[in-house]
Amino acid sequence: MNKKLFIPGPVDVRPEILQAMSTPMIGHRSKDATILQQNISKNIQKLFYTKNPILLSSSSGTGLMEGSIRSLTAQRAVVFSVGAFGDRWHTLAQSNNIPVDHVTVEWGNPTMAETVDKYLSTGKYDVFTVTHNETSTGLMNPVKEIAEVRKKYPDVLWLVDAVSSMAGVKIEVDKLGIDVCITSTQKAIGLPPGLSICSVSENALEHAKLVKNRGTYFDLLELYKYVVKKPFQYPSTPSLPHMFALNKQLEYILNEEGQDNRYARHIEMAKITRNWVAENGFEMFPKAGFESNTVSAIKNTRGISVAELNKKIGELGYVISNGYGNLKEKTFRIAHIADRRVSELEELLSILTETIKTL
Repeated sequence: MNKKLFIPGPVDVRPEILQAMSTPMIGHRSKDATILQQNISKNIQKLFYTKNPILLSSSSGTGLMEGSIRSLTAQRAVVFSVGAFGDRWHTLAQSNNIPVDHVTVEWGNPTMAETVDKYLSTGKYDVFTVTHNETSTGLMNPVKEIAEVRKKYPDVLWLVDAVSSMAGVKIEVDKLGIDVCITSTQKAIGLPPGLSICSVSENALEHAKLVKNRGTYFDLLELYKYVVKKPFQYPSTPSLPHMFALNKQLEYILNEEGQDNRYARHIEMAKITRNWVAENGFEMFPKAGFESNTVSAIKNTRGISVAELNKKIGELGYVISNGYGNLKEKTFRIAHIADRRVSELEELLSILTETIKTL
């Protein structure tokens, strides 16, 4: 039985997109490959609301996270973490011998703009990182407020992990002033895992020249040079099946569903889920006002067995996520992301209501 995935990725993929992945191969140095990659780049710029160059990587989002913090930190980085994936930025910096400070909060709380201001005002940093949407806690950080503070420090590069929000939440990269915005395909974009994407500002590319040891595979400057000089080629063989699928999905998002409609659908699904939480004796895990629009993390206030719940709904063809790490069984997570429909979410919530009565 193929279960309907209500987890924070991978997501269910539309049949048309899976079919696009089986497109016959072409030479990755061919003119056809260049045209394909040019079209993808143009449409990703629309999705990101940016004029900045777009880079693709045949990797998970973690690859470009590592590449960006390594390629761009010439002085010292500060990582603002609100959960497991914010912590990952810190791990990546440390493993690459990058001087870094790690600013954490109690899980469920956001990174506030005044905290960012406090650290950037020291003048110690040339890079700071923020997780836009933290799937371990179901929290969405206040990037608009952070963007206002960041204006005071234009020389500090801002790296944003939007892996679990881009294409489900409106993120206006240029308006916010984000230097590197990273996402990957297996979340709100609605493709299988295996391709990551980032926009990178000219300021960041110039700053990268100050960094001597940027690595090889994830060197943002080297990736950019190939895109510009070849043009629209990559130093290593890219995942062409993902590119065929991404090209088709971007056309769907931009021209069929429409970006605003897509964002509105995610907001509607998030609200429906929050209403279900309140009506069924649970509570949202993140601080009020900072809940994610792509994945809801829910306090297990009724003390149910989440593992048993998932087992029972699995027999009916559905799956949700247990809590992440130390939050296992203390929370559970319902993702409402990518091409999931409101009616499908309502079906799941109805099944959850009835199944919980039997636990």
